[in-house]
Amino acid sequence: MRAMLTLRLPLFLGCILFAADGALAQPTPIDLGTLGDSVTYPLGMNNRGDVVGYSSGRLPSRAFLWTEKTGMFDLGALDSGATTAVAVNDRGQVVGTSGANGPRPGLHGSHVFLWTKQDGMVDLHAPPPNGGLNSFAGAINDRGRVIGTYDVGSGYHAFSWTAKEGMIDLGTLGGWRVVPAAVSNRDQVVGRSSLIPAPVPVFEFGQGHAFSWTPTGGMVDLGTLGGPSSAAEAVNEKGDVVGWAEVEEGVSHAFLWTKQDGMVDLTLDGFRSVAYAINDRGQVVGRNGTLDPLSIHAFVWTASKGMVDLAPLPGYASSEAFLVNNSGQVVGISYTEGVVADSRPTMWRATD
Repeated sequence: MRAMLTLRLPLFLGCILFAADGALAQPTPIDLGTLGDSVTYPLGMNNRGDVVGYSSGRLPSRAFLWTEKTGMFDLGALDSGATTAVAVNDRGQVVGTSGANGPRPGLHGSHVFLWTKQDGMVDLHAPPPNGGLNSFAGAINDRGRVIGTYDVGSGYHAFSWTAKEGMIDLGTLGGWRVVPAAVSNRDQVVGRSSLIPAPVPVFEFGQGHAFSWTPTGGMVDLGTLGGPSSAAEAVNEKGDVVGWAEVEEGVSHAFLWTKQDGMVDLTLDGFRSVAYAINDRGQVVGRNGTLDPLSIHAFVWTASKGMVDLAPLPGYASSEAFLVNNSGQVVGISYTEGVVADSRPTMWRATD
């Protein structure tokens, strides 16, 4: 699953069709619709193919859940302000971030929410002194463990939450900010931690490394591909981790990290690339540069086939793939480079 993103593009969603021998079949796009806004951005998908994200174009943005049975519908909000759904598990539990009232009158912040069909939207924000004004959701696993980032006053730390444990701090790699991206059903959390203790200028992360956190081992630095920075984006049930890492030249490359081999570069052509997701079958998806400096293409990588290009729809210059479930469904975007309004939400069905 993906963490919160800062891109503001109307999206092209897709599920890639995989043949039995692993070859790609012709995708069949399905329009997922919108909430009536110009921007529809998906951020999470479960193994049933349910999709969550946000719809925008007018303020504030609204969180949505799309299922094949119901279509797309608004999940509401905690109080007021922008609301975004970032992940959905196989039990149908949705997590996200919504504008909410602060601990004192007149204060307003962003809080993590948990949404279920039975209870609707519930605020999970930890009150002071355990947390500051803001918290942001990252992901949820099938056991109901929620991860995210919360304000500790001097920076942002990663947290893990369950109904039994409440909110616990996962620590850092010594820096002021931690962004967890995904959590497995074995409670392994991956993401990115800064290495700089003091806050850097606003909107800047500073040097950071990919990390893996487990309840027994704590937070472990996964290193880089020779450059200064890296970030983990997803983890599967085998403990395999994907993301991006900079090489010595300062260019980011997609990586696959395993306990056996450590961090392996998935990029063979030298272009900038990012791996966004991995499923339990070892299929990795992401984005890769092309010979055209203005064009980016989605890819799917497997150990047997390597990196296979997923070209955008006819008439579009770029594509990205950032979610894949165990059925082989891939959710991504197709858009015209530099024209944020020129794209549409779609899904590609997957079969074996």
